[in-house]
Amino acid sequence: MFRRFEKKPAKPAAPSLVPGGKAPEAAKPAAKPAAKTAPAVGLDIPKPAPKPKPAQSAASQMDPKEEKRMARLLDIRMDLHKRLLETLNLAALERASDEDLRREVSAIAREGLREMGIVLNASDQEEVIQGLMDEVVGLGPIQPLLDDPTVNDILINGSQQIFVERAGKLELTPVRFKDERHLMRIIDKIVSAVGRRVDESSPYVDARLADGSRFNAMVPPCAVDGSLVSIRKFTKEKLSIDQLIEFGAFNEAMATYLQAAVSTRLNIIVSGGTGSGKTTTLNALSGFIDDAERIVTIEDTAELQLQQVHVGRMESRPANVEGKGEVSQRDLLRNALRMRPDRIIVGETRGDEVIDMLQAMNTGHDGSMTTIHANSARDAIARLENMIAMTGVELPLKASRAQIASAVNLIVQISRLQDGSRRMISITEITGMEGDIIQMQEIFKFKRTGIDENGKILGEFVSGGLRSAYTERFKQWGFELPSDIYAGGDL
Repeated sequence: MFRRFEKKPAKPAAPSLVPGGKAPEAAKPAAKPAAKTAPAVGLDIPKPAPKPKPAQSAASQMDPKEEKRMARLLDIRMDLHKRLLETLNLAALERASDEDLRREVSAIAREGLREMGIVLNASDQEEVIQGLMDEVVGLGPIQPLLDDPTVNDILINGSQQIFVERAGKLELTPVRFKDERHLMRIIDKIVSAVGRRVDESSPYVDARLADGSRFNAMVPPCAVDGSLVSIRKFTKEKLSIDQLIEFGAFNEAMATYLQAAVSTRLNIIVSGGTGSGKTTTLNALSGFIDDAERIVTIEDTAELQLQQVHVGRMESRPANVEGKGEVSQRDLLRNALRMRPDRIIVGETRGDEVIDMLQAMNTGHDGSMTTIHANSARDAIARLENMIAMTGVELPLKASRAQIASAVNLIVQISRLQDGSRRMISITEITGMEGDIIQMQEIFKFKRTGIDENGKILGEFVSGGLRSAYTERFKQWGFELPSDIYAGGDL
């Protein structure tokens, strides 16, 4: 196993697959031309450019001896795992306590090491036993990453390359699978637990882990260089509005406005890119909903963590092996209308359910919310128009826009900036139609002012100087917002 690792750095592709060892030396010649051309660029902020290096250095610049040690322990662990499968009573695993199981696994592991003639020090032996426990009751090598609270996403590119996202930045980890078969066994373990399957005939799958984390896998032949897996970890503690303010996602004036908007049952769309924090924002906004209201949530993969008393959660279902039994978000949305909801919250609108969502917002389900993938408020409107067109309903463009303008009151735009921070960069009201154009006004926005020496985005939240079009509605519901929050400039 290690000999193969030692030879890999000689190959051009090795640096991307083997982060440790001699790989960085092989990459040095390619870095020289960049060093020569850098002075000619003449940028005022050259320091942020090399910032990605520290993120990978902790994981990728592994000592060759340490890499060999980890590879050797992985080989030993896989051999012991085969012995475990032959020795353990798998039917009794569900009834056994963690303590009893660990005691049994430790005994089998020590006996196996003696029979194999392998001597390990105490720390390596404990590492092997913990790895075996992860194989038996967890998800193998990635279980420590799932248990790490600082990890937000786990991204697997084949058996030898595993990235994680921490604080908005990607890092290459030293974690490895034994081979592609090992990775496929973990994938099968996950999808079979939720009644799904993934193989050559059905090479991709969406699933949910036991803790609620979102799981997606793509396997060969569609995945060329080995199975691709992405896990969006489930946040056990929902971030509150106060915490998001503390993190700098938005400020108190914006929170005051959003509280009034949610409480007075404006229909809200949370817009943003992948990983920008749309679901987190939707969860936080739901905290302003009164406990007396009945809420129905509809999602492809259940992620919302609403804290209200009266919540009905629904999740769509893909078709089975025979192509039957599919339950789409549109099916759930149509059924939800018969369940007497006060508000309907759709995790993400991305298909033909857009028609029913807009009609629900227009017909007695005020205060409904959803998320959508878009880069700006105007793009979100265009995306809604495109989704309506793709449903096959022959609706004139003006009629589609009139439907959107009547249904949607507010668009909250979220963005993940290049420093990894997530900010609410815009709050925009839809005020109606003028001719064929939907009229909008930006109430708040994030104004960027620069980048500091550490590559962190500098900026401030400012108001657009426009009074909310829903001021009278706020007053009728008992929300008298201070007029100074609409004053132009810094907040």
